[in-house]
Amino acid sequence: MKLAPEGYPFIIVFAVVTVVACAAFGPLPAVVPFLLTVFMISFFRDPERIVPDAPDVFVSPADGKVIVVRELREEKYLQADVKQISIFMSPLNVHVNRAPCDGIIKTVRHNKGRYLAAYKDEASIRNENIELVLSSGHGDILVRQVAGFVARRAVCRKREGDALKRGERYGIIKFSSRVDVYLPSATSVAVRTGDVVRAGETVLARL
Repeated sequence: MKLAPEGYPFIIVFAVVTVVACAAFGPLPAVVPFLLTVFMISFFRDPERIVPDAPDVFVSPADGKVIVVRELREEKYLQADVKQISIFMSPLNVHVNRAPCDGIIKTVRHNKGRYLAAYKDEASIRNENIELVLSSGHGDILVRQVAGFVARRAVCRKREGDALKRGERYGIIKFSSRVDVYLPSATSVAVRTGDVVRAGETVLARL
């Protein structure tokens, strides 16, 4: 099983605690750290995905449940009417994030903030987050990794000027969190609130 590199420190710590607890006190006290080790392995799993090759589609940047589908005006980066799709990730989801389309990274900005529950609407702008603007053949795309009540850190592995391919891994959010993606208004949204999506695989919208 492939694991996200950000998970190894957590897995190693709990595995060591498990071994030490078992050696010092017997198997029963080692049950809790063992279960935490298993959870960390599961949480930081990074499975391969089959990325759609159809032209003019945007794929989900995250695993989880769609909690917002709406039209609005995005003024901070895009200065345009857009369609926002937000995805909530529970601790049981894969938390590796993937690019929704091909493009060149124009902006990567880390914003400090609060740690409200990620499913709350205000968490999108008030919580700690990383905003990434991707220059694509369809215009600029904004993707926001939002830290949640449990999640305290989002990680973007890429830098401004880097190229991304549709479905390519670019970051991770540790523990429950959300991802917002802002697409051109001309796109036809292919998901609804409540739908379960998979990063790099589920088509969110089509041009």
